[in-house]
Amino acid sequence: MFRVSRVDSARLIVSLTAASLVLLASLAAQNEITLRLVDYATMPMTGSPTAAAQPGSLARVNFMREEPGGGGRFFVNDLNGPLYILDKKTKAFTTYLDFNGRDDRPGLFEKLPFVAGFSNGLTCFQFDPDYRKNGRFYTIHLEEITATGSTMPDGRSAPGLNLAGYETTTAIVTPGPIERDAVLVEWTDTNIANDTFEGTAREVMRVQMNLRIHTMADMIFNPTARPGDPDWRVMYISIGDSGSGEQTTRIRQNAQRLDTLVGKILRIVPDLSLHTATTTVSSNGRYRVPRDNPFVKVAGAHPEIWALGLRNPHRLIWDVDPATPGAGRLLTANIGLRGWETVFVLRKGENYGYPAREGGMMMKLDNTFGPVPAIDELPLLVGEETRGMVKPVYPVLSYPHNATGGDAIAGGFIYRGTKVPALKNRFIFGDISTGKVWYADYREMLAADDGKPETMAARHQVQLSWSAPNAAEQVYPTMFPVVLAAYKARGGTDPDLPGSASVSGPGRADIRFAMDSSGELFILSKIDGMIRQVAGAK
Repeated sequence: MFRVSRVDSARLIVSLTAASLVLLASLAAQNEITLRLVDYATMPMTGSPTAAAQPGSLARVNFMREEPGGGGRFFVNDLNGPLYILDKKTKAFTTYLDFNGRDDRPGLFEKLPFVAGFSNGLTCFQFDPDYRKNGRFYTIHLEEITATGSTMPDGRSAPGLNLAGYETTTAIVTPGPIERDAVLVEWTDTNIANDTFEGTAREVMRVQMNLRIHTMADMIFNPTARPGDPDWRVMYISIGDSGSGEQTTRIRQNAQRLDTLVGKILRIVPDLSLHTATTTVSSNGRYRVPRDNPFVKVAGAHPEIWALGLRNPHRLIWDVDPATPGAGRLLTANIGLRGWETVFVLRKGENYGYPAREGGMMMKLDNTFGPVPAIDELPLLVGEETRGMVKPVYPVLSYPHNATGGDAIAGGFIYRGTKVPALKNRFIFGDISTGKVWYADYREMLAADDGKPETMAARHQVQLSWSAPNAAEQVYPTMFPVVLAAYKARGGTDPDLPGSASVSGPGRADIRFAMDSSGELFILSKIDGMIRQVAGAK
C-alpha cells in the first residue's frame, strides 16, 4: 500500500496550493477583458445641455438597428421623437419620420409624451423580415390620454405619408387608473431606397398603460423562420407591467392576470393575409392570433399572451448560434424593482413570477424579500379567479441593487462577431445608470436554466478603453466617466450627469447596446447622445 509521510503530505499540499493559485490567476487573467471603444456617431441634440434630470439627456437614443439586406444604413430612434437614418460612411443623420407633434412641434403625434417618465415618446421600431420586398416596419410610441389633440397622425411633417384609410383602434383595457396608451403602428414604405418615407401607415394595436413606466417596449421576429414556416413573420412583443406590480392596490396582480396584456410577452401575426389557416383575427380586426398560443383555450384570457409574469422585459434577444442553423433561443433583459436585475430564457406559456418573485427570491406584498416557499407555485389568474397552479421560472443571470451590481439592466447580446475573440459565445450586458459592463458565459446561462432559483451564471466585469478627442487613450472601469467627459465636451453643465438612481447616486450614464448584422457591438448613451463601437479588446 502506498503511504505518504506527514512531511511529504505537507509538501504536496503546498505544491497543490501553489498550483491552484497559479491556475486561479491564469483563469482570472483569461476573464479580464478591456474593450476598446471608438466614437462612431454623434446624435443630433434633442435635449438641453443646461437642463437637469431627463430633459438634460442630450439625445435619448434607445435602439439602433441595421437596415436589412446589407445596405449602408442604420435606423436609430430618439425617444424625444425622431426616427433617423444613419449613413454608415458619412455618419450623417437624416430625419426619416418625426413622431413629436406635442404642443407646437411639427411631428406626427400630438399626444406624444416625452418629458415625464423614463419610457415614453417613440420607444421602439423593428423591421419586417420581408422588408426588402414589402417595405414594412413597425413602431411603438406612447400617447398621453389627457393631453389635448388628436390620436390621428398629422402628416404635414411627412409629405409622402398617405393617411387615407388610417383609423385608430379602441385601446385594449388594462385594470386600474390609466395615464397612457401604447400604440403599435405598421408602416409600408413604397420606396426604401431614399431617405424619406413615402407610403402608408396602419394602427395595429393600442394598449392602456397604468403609469408612466414599463410600457410596450420591444418587438422581434424569429430570425430562424423562413417563408412557409409556422413562425414566419410572427411578431413577439414585450410589454412591461406599467408600474402596477409594485402597488399595494388590486392592480398589483396585473402582470399575473391572463385578462390583461401588461407584464407579458405577446405573439401575433400583424399581416392579416398571412397564416390564415392557423390563426384567428383579433378582436380589433387589425392582426391575427396564432391558435397555438398557450392560453387561447383559457376562458377570459387574452389569446395574444405567450408568456407572463415580467416587470419590464424591455429588451428581447433572439440568439442564433451559427453552428446550429435553424435553432435559436429567445431571451429577455428584465428590469427589477428593489432587489434584482435579471435575464430570462423565454418559453411558450411560462410564468416568470413577478410580482410574487424577483431574482431567485419571493417578493412579499410590502415589496420586501424572503426565501422561496417549499411549495413553489403561483395561481394562474383570470381576473381574480384561480385557474390552476403553476411553478414560476427563474432567471439564468442576475445582479443585485448594490455597489457590486447596479440599478437597471441595459440589455445585451450573445457576441457572434470577430473584433473581440475573447467575447465569443459570451453574453455581454450592462447597467443603465452606473454604466458598468459585464459578460457571462452563455453555456453557463443555459445550464442555469434548470428550474432552480439559486442557479445563476457568473458575471465578469469588463473595463473600457477610450480616448476623448485630442486626448490620450485611457482605461475606465465603467461607461460613466466616458459619458461624463463627452457630455461636458458637448456643453453639458450638470457636474454629476443629469438624473439619479439608488446605486449610481447623482447622475446616470443611461447606456444601451446594439448589434449590427455581422455581430459587432455598439454602446449607445443617452446623456451625451453618443454611439460608440466596440472596435476590439486590449
